[in-house]
Amino acid sequence: MRLVLTADTHLPKRARDLPRALWAAIEDADVVVHAGDWVDESLLDALTARSRRLIGVYGNNDGPALRARLPEVARAELDGLRVAVVHETGPRAGREKRCAARFPDVDLLVFGHSHIPWDTEAPGGLRLLNPGSPTDRRAQPHATYLTADIRAGHLTEVKLHNLPHR
Repeated sequence: MRLVLTADTHLPKRARDLPRALWAAIEDADVVVHAGDWVDESLLDALTARSRRLIGVYGNNDGPALRARLPEVARAELDGLRVAVVHETGPRAGREKRCAARFPDVDLLVFGHSHIPWDTEAPGGLRLLNPGSPTDRRAQPHATYLTADIRAGHLTEVKLHNLPHR
């Protein structure tokens, strides 16, 4: 099962559209995960139309219309892997321990908010992934997104994709 992970797209404030490479990955993926800060409902509509399966949450920059359509926390089982998605996880310091306590029944937690790519493992084995942002790199050298595969309940081949500067 092929996953595409993205967050903090901030459309149309930070870009008019997602980068072509990300759209191509989305169309090839079995599941697309968006960890919040969509900003405009039209992106949710477009991702819903172009994804085989979409799992998304709202972020702190998402207004009432998006909050009415998306949860704060989403959970799914994907090929035996227990996944949760949330926008904010709090400060960097102590993140792994805090998230392991908040999500004790999860194998993978996808989050956003910081625009900083993140890949760590918490005590007990919880994997934490933040795909960064494909449209607003802030202090990062590149705009980014993640892809990963799930095989028999295990996350494999996690890859950070750097996008060209606009």
